[in-house]
Formats: sequence, C-alpha cells, structure tokens
Amino acid sequence: MADLTHVTPAAPLDDVVAILERDGAVIVEDFVDGETLAGLRADLESGLDAAGYSESGYDGQKTKRLSSLFHWSPRHMSTVVTQPQYLGAARRLLQHPTHMWIGKVRMEVTPNIQVSFTQAIRIDPGQGRQPLHRDDAMHLWRHPGPPCRLQLMLAMTDFTAANGATLVIPGSHHWDDERAPTYAETVPAVMPAGSALLWPGGVYHGGGANTTDSSRMSLSVALDLGNLRQEENQYLAVPRETVQTLPEEVQRLLGWDRCPPGLGQVATQDPHLLLERTLEELTARPRGANPLM
Repeated sequence: MADLTHVTPAAPLDDVVAILERDGAVIVEDFVDGETLAGLRADLESGLDAAGYSESGYDGQKTKRLSSLFHWSPRHMSTVVTQPQYLGAARRLLQHPTHMWIGKVRMEVTPNIQVSFTQAIRIDPGQGRQPLHRDDAMHLWRHPGPPCRLQLMLAMTDFTAANGATLVIPGSHHWDDERAPTYAETVPAVMPAGSALLWPGGVYHGGGANTTDSSRMSLSVALDLGNLRQEENQYLAVPRETVQTLPEEVQRLLGWDRCPPGLGQVATQDPHLLLERTLEELTARPRGANPLM
C-alpha cells in the first residue's frame, strides 16, 4: 500500500469504519479546527517544554511526553475526544452486544467505552525510530479477534516522512500473535497539522525518526472497552487519606499499583508514588524505563 487512506470530516461514519476494519488505519484531515489546534498548543507547550527526556529507548531519549491532558486542556481535549468520526467509530468497533445467563434469564449486555490514555508527544531532531508495537498489548490482548481499543494521533504540526510521522503497518490488526513486525512493512502517516490518524489497538505502529531540524508535535488519545477495569471504583470509594494509613500490599491491591506491562500508570510512573507525592512532583521526575521494554 503506497499511502494510508485520507478522508474529510464529511465522510460517512460507515466509510470510516469500513476503512478501519479493512486497513487498520485512516487519516481524517481537518479533524479539529484552527481555534482548537491553537488552543491545544497554547495549553500543552509549556508542559512539554518542562518535561524531561525519557531514559528509555522505547519512549525516546529525544522525545518529550506529557500525560493527563484533560488536566492541562480540559475544554479542547473534550472537543478532540468527542469528534464524531472518532467517537462514533469507537462505539461501532468496540461496543458489541454480548450475553450472560442470570439463572434462567438470558440477558444481553453492551459494554461502554472509556478514556484510557492521553499523552502529548514532541519528537525532537535526532530521535530515531520507535520499536514497532501494538497498543492493546497493555491488556495482553490476543489476535486475531475483536478490538478493545481505538486510538488517535492528532498532528499538532505537519507530519512528514522526515520529521517522525507515525509508522503504521496496514492490515496488521489481522495478524496472529506469532508474526513479528518489520519496518519494511510500514507506511508513514503523512498529514497536515490538524489531521488525525485513527487506528485500532491491534495495529503495529511506532514513532518515526526525526531527521529534520524541527520538532514534530502531536497528542494521542485511546478509548478502551469500559469492562477492562475494577468492578468497584476503589479510587473514589476509599479516600486517599485512608489509603495512606494502610499497608503497602493493601494499597496496591486497591489499585494504587501498575500492572505489567504498564496499566494504571500516572505520568508514566507507578501510581503508588502519588500516596507520597503530588502530581506536579511526579510529573517533574525523570521517567524510567517503559514497562513494555
């Protein structure tokens, strides 16, 4: 495939979903308007500037990352996550009815979806290619099969093959779990600022190398199946002050822990650290090795 399919916000949702099911990726141009794009840049640039480079090759030693984006830019992030083609495609691809038996009653249940991941990413000059990976590996998801995640990458600057455009392997969501990805199979997601790449969690992808003298800036959001969570929300049910009085083993059992390979992180760190530090202190710390590596 020479290039990924591009559509406009006027494209019918049926078409967007069909492309995602066939290719595993689609680019929506003009995903956000100029005001939203400028607002996101204004809200996020200072945090990215202050962020340290990662210590891991996976996250990129010349790449800056900023998490908790609804904390930094609540209004504009709400616009991003509710864009009709993204939210609509996520509901169509993820929210499939299933059934259960309660005694002799057969009940049909449709799971909801939830924001699972948000991150702003700045790939600076000299950054090499990121290892190719599947994002649903966080849930140890098996393939082939129905998706559990739909992700987007919003270009906040133009994406080019030279400045680190996301590399995608079209069709790799249909592969099993024994086939390894290669860079030779990738296609760069070349797109103008304001566009967004959408892809399900089973697609192999990775950040490209930036061989230019300018940074490539973007943000990413993942919508996941809502049933991939605790049955009772322990973070709201048990006050933080109470959790701090409990043994560490119990704190981690309540969810103040990071599950391998990386679920439950806060600013890429173990959430247990938040029982002793503020989010601002945690965000300022240098990031360690990514749990996927």
